[in-house]
Amino acid sequence: MNGVLERTLGILELLAQHGEGMELAAIADHTGIPRSGVHRLLADLVRLGYVRQARGHGEYLLTTKLVSMGLSYLSNSGIVDIAQPLLNQLAEVSGELVRLSVVDGERLTWVARAQGARQGLRYDPDMGSDARLSCSSSGWALMSTLSDDAALALVAKQGLGAPEQFGPNAPTSLQAVMAAVQETRARGYSLTVDTYSLGLSAISAPVRFAGQPAIGVITIAGPTVRFTLERMQTLAPELLSVASQLAAASGASPFFNLTAETGGTAPASGRKPIYAV
Repeated sequence: MNGVLERTLGILELLAQHGEGMELAAIADHTGIPRSGVHRLLADLVRLGYVRQARGHGEYLLTTKLVSMGLSYLSNSGIVDIAQPLLNQLAEVSGELVRLSVVDGERLTWVARAQGARQGLRYDPDMGSDARLSCSSSGWALMSTLSDDAALALVAKQGLGAPEQFGPNAPTSLQAVMAAVQETRARGYSLTVDTYSLGLSAISAPVRFAGQPAIGVITIAGPTVRFTLERMQTLAPELLSVASQLAAASGASPFFNLTAETGGTAPASGRKPIYAV
C-alpha cells in the first residue's frame, strides 16, 4: 500500500472485517505495512476516535464513529425515509426479510431492511456490507440491467470468491455467472436457492429508470425450507411493483441523484444513474 490515506483506509477496512479486534502485528502482516507505520496510523485513528484498543489485550477495534457517520449520511439523504414504508409493506406481505441495496460506484451495499418473520427461522444479516455480485440475487439483478460486457467486467473485477464461502449452487465460473445474469434479464428478476449460502433462498428486482442501469435492488430472502421457489414466484409481481414505486419516488432523494464519476446516459427524466460502466 502506498500513501498515508490508502494505508489508513486499508486498516479501517481490515478492522471492519474483524469485529473481535486484531493485534498490531496481525494488522501489519495483513496490510503489508511495517509495524512502526501501523503503530503511527493506529495512534492517529485512536486519537481521532475511529479506533480503540482493548484493555489488557492490545487488540485494536473499530469504534462506532464510522457507523454513526454512515447512518447520519443515510438519514440526511432521505433514502431510508422513502424506502422504509415500501420495505415494511413487502415484509408484511411476504413474511420474510426484505432489504434494499444501493449501487455506489462499483459496489452494491445493503442499507435498509424490514423483517417480516415474527417467529421460527429468521435470516437477518449485518447491514452495511457489500453483496458478492457473482452469487447473490441482488448482484444478478444489478448485472441484468447492464450489457454483458459491463456485467462481466464488474464481476471479474470483484472476483468469484472461495467456493467454501458460499452455497453449493454458487456459480464457479464467469460463464456460469453470465448464464444466471442472462436468465435474470429475460425474467425481469433473479431467483437464488442455496447460492449465496446454504439454506437461503432469495428473489431480487432492480430499481431502475426505464432502459437504464439499476440504481438499487430490492430483495426478499428467507430460509429455503420455507421460502420455496414456488413462494418466490408468487411474490414476484408484488416485488416488481415495489421496485417500480421506489424508482418513481427516488427523485426525492439526493442519494439517488448522484452521478457516478464514470458518467452515464441520463434517463428520460433527466436524472443520471448512480452507476455506469
